[in-house]
Amino acid sequence: MIKRIRSDQLLPGMFIHDLNCGWMDHPFAFNSFKVNDTKTIDQIISSGIRELYIDSEKGLDVADAQTHDEFHAEIHQQITSLAEKHEIKSSPPSSLVQEAQQAKVIHADAHKVVHHLMSDVRMGKQLELAKLSPTVEHITDSIFRNKDAFISLSRIKNKDEYTFQHSVSVCALLVAFSREMDFDKDVVLNAGLGGLLHDIGKMKVPDHILNKPGSLSESEFVVMKSHAALGRDLLRQTPGIPDIAVSITGQHHERVDGTGYPDKLKKDEISTFGQMAAIVDVYDALTSDRVYHKGMEPTAALKKLFEWSKFHFNPEMVQRFICLIGIYPVGSLVKLESGMLAVVITAGTESLLRPVVRIVFDIKRNHFVTPYDIDLSNKLDQIIQYESPHSWSINPFDFI
Repeated sequence: MIKRIRSDQLLPGMFIHDLNCGWMDHPFAFNSFKVNDTKTIDQIISSGIRELYIDSEKGLDVADAQTHDEFHAEIHQQITSLAEKHEIKSSPPSSLVQEAQQAKVIHADAHKVVHHLMSDVRMGKQLELAKLSPTVEHITDSIFRNKDAFISLSRIKNKDEYTFQHSVSVCALLVAFSREMDFDKDVVLNAGLGGLLHDIGKMKVPDHILNKPGSLSESEFVVMKSHAALGRDLLRQTPGIPDIAVSITGQHHERVDGTGYPDKLKKDEISTFGQMAAIVDVYDALTSDRVYHKGMEPTAALKKLFEWSKFHFNPEMVQRFICLIGIYPVGSLVKLESGMLAVVITAGTESLLRPVVRIVFDIKRNHFVTPYDIDLSNKLDQIIQYESPHSWSINPFDFI
Protein backbone atom coordinates (compact mmCIF):
# COMPACT_ATOMS: atom_id res chain seq x y z
CA MET A 1 0.00 0.00 0.00
CA ILE A 2 1.28 3.46 -0.93
CA LYS A 3 1.27 5.88 2.03
CA ARG A 4 2.24 9.50 2.51
CA ILE A 5 4.56 10.27 5.44
CA ARG A 6 6.77 13.10 6.71
CA SER A 7 10.44 12.71 5.84
CA ASP A 8 11.32 12.79 9.55
CA GLN A 9 9.27 9.59 9.97
CA LEU A 10 11.60 7.66 7.66
CA LEU A 11 13.47 4.67 9.07
CA PRO A 12 16.00 2.26 7.56
CA GLY A 13 14.05 -0.62 6.07
CA MET A 14 11.34 1.54 4.52
CA PHE A 15 10.82 1.51 0.77
CA ILE A 16 10.39 4.92 -0.84
CA HIS A 17 7.81 4.75 -3.61
CA ASP A 18 8.19 8.41 -4.63
CA LEU A 19 10.49 11.13 -3.28
CA ASN A 20 7.71 13.59 -4.16
CA CYS A 21 9.83 16.35 -5.66
CA GLY A 22 11.18 17.56 -8.97
CA TRP A 23 14.25 15.83 -10.42
CA MET A 24 16.38 18.97 -9.88
CA ASP A 25 15.54 18.98 -6.17
CA HIS A 26 17.35 15.81 -5.13
CA PRO A 27 20.72 14.14 -5.80
CA PHE A 28 19.50 10.53 -5.91
CA ALA A 29 19.75 8.27 -8.94
CA PHE A 30 16.14 7.13 -8.61
CA ASN A 31 12.83 8.39 -7.22
CA SER A 32 12.06 5.06 -5.61
CA PHE A 33 14.40 2.84 -3.59
CA LYS A 34 14.86 1.06 -0.25
CA VAL A 35 16.34 3.09 2.61
CA ASN A 36 19.29 1.21 4.07
CA ASP A 37 20.82 3.72 6.49
CA THR A 38 20.33 6.97 8.38
CA LYS A 39 22.78 8.79 6.08
CA THR A 40 20.28 8.45 3.23
CA ILE A 41 17.53 9.82 5.47
CA ASP A 42 19.70 12.82 6.39
CA GLN A 43 20.33 13.45 2.67
CA ILE A 44 16.61 13.37 1.93
CA ILE A 45 15.78 15.82 4.71
CA SER A 46 18.66 18.16 3.81
CA SER A 47 17.40 18.18 0.19
CA GLY A 48 14.28 19.96 1.44
CA ILE A 49 11.93 17.00 0.99
CA ARG A 50 9.27 17.38 3.67
CA GLU A 51 6.78 14.68 2.69
CA LEU A 52 7.09 11.59 0.52
CA TYR A 53 5.44 8.26 -0.31
CA ILE A 54 6.40 4.81 0.95
CA ASP A 55 5.29 1.34 -0.18
CA SER A 56 4.35 -0.60 2.95
CA GLU A 57 4.33 -3.91 1.06
CA LYS A 58 8.03 -3.55 0.16
CA GLY A 59 9.32 -2.21 3.47
CA LEU A 60 8.46 -1.04 6.96
CA ASP A 61 5.12 0.65 7.54
CA VAL A 62 3.78 3.72 9.36
CA ALA A 63 0.48 2.42 10.68
CA ASP A 64 -1.48 5.65 10.98
CA ALA A 65 -0.18 7.28 7.78
CA GLN A 66 -2.68 8.49 5.19
CA THR A 67 -2.86 6.43 2.00
CA HIS A 68 -1.99 7.93 -1.36
CA ASP A 69 -5.59 7.52 -2.56
CA GLU A 70 -7.05 9.16 0.56
CA PHE A 71 -4.72 12.14 0.28
CA HIS A 72 -5.28 12.68 -3.43
CA ALA A 73 -9.05 12.45 -3.00
CA GLU A 74 -8.68 15.36 -0.56
CA ILE A 75 -6.50 17.30 -3.02
CA HIS A 76 -9.01 16.71 -5.81
CA GLN A 77 -11.85 17.97 -3.62
CA GLN A 78 -9.91 21.09 -2.62
CA ILE A 79 -9.00 21.95 -6.22
CA THR A 80 -12.55 21.27 -7.40
CA SER A 81 -13.85 23.61 -4.70
CA LEU A 82 -11.32 26.24 -5.81
CA ALA A 83 -12.50 25.90 -9.42
CA GLU A 84 -16.16 26.21 -8.47
CA LYS A 85 -15.52 29.46 -6.60
CA HIS A 86 -13.34 31.02 -9.31
CA GLU A 87 -15.01 33.80 -11.25
CA ILE A 88 -14.33 33.55 -14.99
CA LYS A 89 -13.02 36.76 -16.51
CA SER A 90 -14.26 38.04 -19.87
CA SER A 91 -13.57 35.99 -23.00
CA PRO A 92 -10.29 36.67 -24.86
CA PRO A 93 -10.49 39.05 -27.86
CA SER A 94 -9.31 36.30 -30.25
CA SER A 95 -10.45 32.69 -30.47
CA LEU A 96 -8.02 29.80 -30.22
CA VAL A 97 -8.39 29.16 -33.97
CA GLN A 98 -7.76 32.83 -34.83
CA GLU A 99 -4.62 33.03 -32.71
CA ALA A 100 -3.19 29.58 -33.40
CA GLN A 101 -1.38 30.42 -36.64
CA GLN A 102 0.17 33.62 -35.29
CA ALA A 103 1.20 31.80 -32.12
CA LYS A 104 2.98 29.09 -34.16
CA VAL A 105 5.05 31.68 -36.03
CA ILE A 106 5.89 33.63 -32.87
CA HIS A 107 6.80 30.43 -31.01
CA ALA A 108 9.13 29.24 -33.78
CA ASP A 109 10.82 32.64 -34.03
CA ALA A 110 11.22 32.84 -30.24
CA HIS A 111 12.88 29.44 -30.17
CA LYS A 112 15.42 30.55 -32.78
CA VAL A 113 16.16 33.79 -30.90
CA VAL A 114 16.73 31.94 -27.60
CA HIS A 115 18.90 29.33 -29.32
CA HIS A 116 21.16 32.02 -30.80
CA LEU A 117 21.17 33.96 -27.53
CA MET A 118 22.30 31.01 -25.46
CA SER A 119 24.88 29.97 -28.04
CA ASP A 120 26.35 33.50 -27.92
CA VAL A 121 26.50 33.43 -24.12
CA ARG A 122 28.18 30.02 -24.15
CA MET A 123 30.86 31.48 -26.45
CA GLY A 124 31.37 34.41 -24.07
CA LYS A 125 29.67 37.08 -26.17
CA GLN A 126 27.82 40.05 -24.65
CA LEU A 127 24.09 39.56 -24.06
CA GLU A 128 22.20 41.87 -26.45
CA LEU A 129 18.91 43.07 -24.95
CA ALA A 130 17.80 44.68 -28.23
CA LYS A 131 17.49 41.24 -29.84
CA LEU A 132 15.21 39.95 -27.07
CA SER A 133 12.72 42.76 -26.48
CA PRO A 134 10.76 42.31 -29.76
CA THR A 135 10.43 38.57 -29.07
CA VAL A 136 9.01 39.20 -25.58
CA GLU A 137 6.62 41.81 -27.00
CA HIS A 138 5.33 39.40 -29.66
CA ILE A 139 4.79 36.64 -27.08
CA THR A 140 3.03 39.09 -24.76
CA ASP A 141 0.73 40.35 -27.51
CA SER A 142 -0.20 36.76 -28.39
CA ILE A 143 -0.92 35.94 -24.74
CA PHE A 144 -3.07 39.06 -24.43
CA ARG A 145 -5.09 38.06 -27.51
CA ASN A 146 -5.59 34.45 -26.38
CA LYS A 147 -3.31 32.88 -23.77
CA ASP A 148 -4.37 29.30 -24.52
CA ALA A 149 -3.06 29.32 -28.10
CA PHE A 150 0.57 30.00 -27.16
CA ILE A 151 0.55 28.13 -23.84
CA SER A 152 -0.92 24.93 -25.31
CA LEU A 153 1.63 25.15 -28.14
CA SER A 154 4.42 25.43 -25.57
CA ARG A 155 3.59 21.97 -24.22
CA ILE A 156 4.97 20.40 -27.41
CA LYS A 157 8.72 20.07 -26.94
CA ASN A 158 11.65 18.29 -28.53
CA LYS A 159 13.58 16.47 -25.79
CA ASP A 160 16.91 17.51 -27.31
CA GLU A 161 15.89 21.19 -27.41
CA TYR A 162 14.42 21.29 -23.90
CA THR A 163 16.58 24.08 -22.43
CA PHE A 164 15.65 26.51 -25.23
CA GLN A 165 11.97 25.57 -25.47
CA HIS A 166 11.60 25.59 -21.68
CA SER A 167 12.81 29.21 -21.64
CA VAL A 168 10.17 30.23 -24.19
CA SER A 169 7.47 28.37 -22.23
CA VAL A 170 8.44 29.98 -18.92
CA CYS A 171 8.40 33.37 -20.63
CA ALA A 172 4.84 32.80 -21.90
CA LEU A 173 3.60 31.39 -18.60
CA LEU A 174 5.09 34.29 -16.63
CA VAL A 175 3.50 36.79 -19.01
CA ALA A 176 0.09 35.14 -18.53
CA PHE A 177 0.62 34.82 -14.76
CA SER A 178 1.67 38.48 -14.43
CA ARG A 179 -1.39 39.57 -16.36
CA GLU A 180 -3.56 37.38 -14.10
CA MET A 181 -1.99 39.20 -11.13
CA ASP A 182 -3.08 42.53 -12.70
CA PHE A 183 0.36 44.04 -13.25
CA ASP A 184 0.77 46.86 -15.79
CA LYS A 185 1.92 45.82 -19.24
CA ASP A 186 5.44 47.24 -18.85
CA VAL A 187 5.85 45.11 -15.72
CA VAL A 188 4.44 42.10 -17.60
CA LEU A 189 7.05 42.63 -20.35
CA ASN A 190 9.86 42.73 -17.77
CA ALA A 191 8.58 39.49 -16.24
CA GLY A 192 8.47 37.90 -19.70
CA LEU A 193 12.07 38.93 -20.31
CA GLY A 194 13.02 37.33 -16.99
CA GLY A 195 11.28 34.13 -18.05
CA LEU A 196 13.16 34.07 -21.34
CA LEU A 197 16.48 34.55 -19.48
CA HIS A 198 15.81 32.57 -16.30
CA ASP A 199 18.06 29.63 -17.28
CA ILE A 200 20.79 31.66 -18.97
CA GLY A 201 23.22 30.52 -16.26
CA LYS A 202 23.01 26.97 -17.65
CA MET A 203 25.17 28.18 -20.52
CA LYS A 204 27.99 28.43 -17.96
CA VAL A 205 27.45 24.79 -16.91
CA PRO A 206 29.68 22.24 -18.72
CA ASP A 207 27.94 20.41 -21.57
CA HIS A 208 28.63 16.96 -20.15
CA ILE A 209 26.62 17.90 -17.03
CA LEU A 210 23.88 19.97 -18.67
CA ASN A 211 23.08 17.31 -21.28
CA LYS A 212 23.82 14.19 -19.26
CA PRO A 213 21.11 11.64 -20.14
CA GLY A 214 21.16 9.95 -16.73
CA SER A 215 21.22 11.03 -13.11
CA LEU A 216 23.86 13.45 -11.86
CA SER A 217 26.51 12.61 -9.29
CA GLU A 218 26.54 14.66 -6.07
CA SER A 219 29.34 16.88 -7.38
CA GLU A 220 27.61 17.32 -10.76
CA PHE A 221 24.39 18.14 -8.93
CA VAL A 222 26.16 20.98 -7.08
CA VAL A 223 27.50 22.36 -10.37
CA MET A 224 24.07 22.18 -12.02
CA LYS A 225 22.48 24.05 -9.12
CA SER A 226 24.99 26.88 -9.58
CA HIS A 227 23.18 28.02 -12.73
CA ALA A 228 20.76 30.30 -10.84
CA ALA A 229 23.55 32.35 -9.23
CA LEU A 230 25.62 32.33 -12.44
CA GLY A 231 22.67 33.64 -14.43
CA ARG A 232 21.86 36.32 -11.87
CA ASP A 233 25.47 37.54 -11.86
CA LEU A 234 25.58 37.59 -15.66
CA LEU A 235 22.42 39.71 -15.88
CA ARG A 236 23.68 42.13 -13.24
CA GLN A 237 26.63 42.84 -15.53
CA THR A 238 24.40 43.44 -18.57
CA PRO A 239 23.30 47.04 -19.21
CA GLY A 240 19.54 47.64 -19.38
CA ILE A 241 18.35 44.40 -17.75
CA PRO A 242 15.42 45.22 -15.40
CA ASP A 243 15.58 44.21 -11.73
CA ILE A 244 12.53 41.97 -12.19
CA ALA A 245 14.41 39.84 -14.72
CA VAL A 246 17.41 39.58 -12.39
CA SER A 247 15.15 38.47 -9.52
CA ILE A 248 13.47 35.82 -11.66
CA THR A 249 16.79 34.43 -12.85
CA GLY A 250 18.37 34.32 -9.41
CA GLN A 251 15.35 33.19 -7.41
CA HIS A 252 13.37 30.70 -9.51
CA HIS A 253 14.77 27.81 -7.43
CA GLU A 254 14.21 29.44 -4.03
CA ARG A 255 11.45 27.98 -1.84
CA VAL A 256 9.36 29.78 0.77
CA ASP A 257 10.41 27.34 3.51
CA GLY A 258 14.09 28.19 2.92
CA THR A 259 15.04 24.85 1.35
CA GLY A 260 15.78 26.25 -2.12
CA TYR A 261 18.91 27.68 -3.70
CA PRO A 262 21.21 29.54 -4.26
CA ASP A 263 20.61 31.67 -1.14
CA LYS A 264 18.08 29.64 0.88
CA LEU A 265 15.75 32.64 1.02
CA LYS A 266 12.48 32.35 2.96
CA LYS A 267 8.98 33.73 2.44
CA ASP A 268 9.06 37.47 1.71
CA GLU A 269 12.83 37.41 1.31
CA ILE A 270 11.94 36.04 -2.14
CA SER A 271 10.56 38.70 -4.47
CA THR A 272 7.01 38.42 -5.80
CA PHE A 273 8.36 37.56 -9.25
CA GLY A 274 10.84 35.08 -7.81
CA GLN A 275 7.93 33.28 -6.14
CA MET A 276 5.89 33.34 -9.34
CA ALA A 277 8.83 32.08 -11.41
CA ALA A 278 9.38 29.16 -9.03
CA ILE A 279 5.79 27.99 -9.63
CA VAL A 280 5.95 28.45 -13.39
CA ASP A 281 9.37 26.79 -13.74
CA VAL A 282 8.28 23.68 -11.85
CA TYR A 283 4.97 23.43 -13.73
CA ASP A 284 6.64 23.51 -17.12
CA ALA A 285 9.37 21.08 -16.01
CA LEU A 286 6.78 18.62 -14.67
CA THR A 287 4.72 18.67 -17.86
CA SER A 288 7.70 18.29 -20.23
CA ASP A 289 9.11 15.02 -21.58
CA ARG A 290 12.83 14.61 -20.98
CA VAL A 291 15.31 11.90 -21.93
CA TYR A 292 15.00 10.45 -18.41
CA HIS A 293 11.59 11.78 -17.37
CA LYS A 294 8.08 11.36 -18.82
CA GLY A 295 6.10 14.55 -18.44
CA MET A 296 2.94 14.63 -16.33
CA GLU A 297 -0.42 15.68 -17.68
CA PRO A 298 -1.14 19.33 -16.72
CA THR A 299 -3.95 18.42 -14.32
CA ALA A 300 -1.63 16.08 -12.39
CA ALA A 301 1.12 18.73 -12.33
CA LEU A 302 -1.29 21.34 -10.96
CA LYS A 303 -2.25 18.90 -8.18
CA LYS A 304 1.44 18.47 -7.35
CA LEU A 305 1.91 22.24 -7.14
CA PHE A 306 -1.11 22.46 -4.86
CA GLU A 307 0.33 19.70 -2.65
CA TRP A 308 3.80 21.27 -2.53
CA SER A 309 2.42 24.73 -1.74
CA LYS A 310 2.10 23.55 1.85
CA PHE A 311 5.86 24.05 2.20
CA HIS A 312 7.62 25.17 -0.96
CA PHE A 313 5.44 27.73 -2.73
CA ASN A 314 3.20 30.67 -1.90
CA PRO A 315 -0.24 28.95 -1.53
CA GLU A 316 -2.27 31.96 -2.72
CA MET A 317 -0.09 32.33 -5.81
CA VAL A 318 -0.40 28.62 -6.59
CA GLN A 319 -4.18 28.92 -6.42
CA ARG A 320 -4.12 31.93 -8.77
CA PHE A 321 -1.89 29.99 -11.17
CA ILE A 322 -4.18 26.94 -11.12
CA CYS A 323 -7.15 29.14 -11.98
CA LEU A 324 -5.14 30.77 -14.77
CA ILE A 325 -4.15 27.46 -16.39
CA GLY A 326 -7.51 25.82 -15.72
CA ILE A 327 -8.18 22.53 -13.97
CA TYR A 328 -8.39 20.93 -17.41
CA PRO A 329 -6.20 23.13 -19.66
CA VAL A 330 -6.69 23.45 -23.41
CA GLY A 331 -5.18 20.33 -25.01
CA SER A 332 -6.07 18.01 -22.12
CA LEU A 333 -7.63 14.62 -22.84
CA VAL A 334 -10.60 14.00 -20.56
CA LYS A 335 -13.10 11.23 -19.91
CA LEU A 336 -16.76 12.24 -19.86
CA GLU A 337 -19.60 10.74 -17.83
CA SER A 338 -21.16 9.58 -21.13
CA GLY A 339 -18.18 7.28 -21.79
CA MET A 340 -16.60 9.46 -24.45
CA LEU A 341 -13.04 10.79 -24.62
CA ALA A 342 -12.70 14.46 -25.50
CA VAL A 343 -10.03 17.11 -25.98
CA VAL A 344 -10.45 20.43 -24.18
CA ILE A 345 -10.45 23.15 -26.86
CA THR A 346 -11.71 26.24 -25.00
CA ALA A 347 -11.73 27.22 -21.34
CA GLY A 348 -15.14 27.34 -19.69
CA THR A 349 -17.14 30.56 -19.91
CA GLU A 350 -18.97 29.87 -16.64
CA SER A 351 -16.80 27.36 -14.75
CA LEU A 352 -13.28 25.95 -14.93
CA LEU A 353 -14.91 22.52 -14.57
CA ARG A 354 -17.07 22.95 -17.67
CA PRO A 355 -14.94 23.85 -20.72
CA VAL A 356 -15.81 23.37 -24.39
CA VAL A 357 -14.56 19.95 -25.52
CA ARG A 358 -14.16 18.09 -28.81
CA ILE A 359 -15.44 14.49 -28.69
CA VAL A 360 -12.95 12.16 -30.41
CA PHE A 361 -13.36 8.59 -29.08
CA ASP A 362 -16.14 6.29 -27.89
CA ILE A 363 -14.84 4.17 -25.00
CA LYS A 364 -17.84 1.81 -24.96
CA ARG A 365 -17.47 0.93 -28.65
CA ASN A 366 -13.67 1.30 -28.59
CA HIS A 367 -13.35 3.39 -31.74
CA PHE A 368 -12.78 6.93 -32.91
CA VAL A 369 -15.74 9.09 -33.87
CA THR A 370 -16.12 11.99 -36.27
CA PRO A 371 -15.06 14.88 -33.98
CA TYR A 372 -17.77 17.20 -32.73
CA ASP A 373 -17.85 19.90 -30.06
CA ILE A 374 -19.99 20.27 -26.96
CA ASP A 375 -20.08 23.07 -24.41
CA LEU A 376 -20.12 21.43 -20.98
CA SER A 377 -21.59 24.60 -19.46
CA ASN A 378 -24.89 23.32 -20.89
CA LYS A 379 -24.59 20.48 -18.34
CA LEU A 380 -25.52 17.79 -20.87
CA ASP A 381 -22.36 15.89 -19.88
CA GLN A 382 -19.48 16.35 -17.45
CA ILE A 383 -15.81 15.51 -16.97
CA ILE A 384 -15.08 12.56 -14.71
CA GLN A 385 -11.28 12.71 -14.87
CA TYR A 386 -8.32 13.56 -17.06
CA GLU A 387 -6.75 10.76 -19.11
CA SER A 388 -3.24 9.95 -20.29
CA PRO A 389 -3.06 10.49 -24.08
CA HIS A 390 -0.22 7.95 -24.21
CA SER A 391 -2.44 5.24 -22.71
CA TRP A 392 -5.01 5.75 -25.48
CA SER A 393 -2.47 6.43 -28.28
CA ILE A 394 -4.17 9.76 -28.88
CA ASN A 395 -2.36 13.02 -29.61
CA PRO A 396 -4.79 15.72 -28.40
CA PHE A 397 -3.06 18.38 -30.50
CA ASP A 398 -4.13 16.53 -33.68
CA PHE A 399 -7.68 17.60 -32.80
CA ILE A 400 -7.15 21.28 -31.95
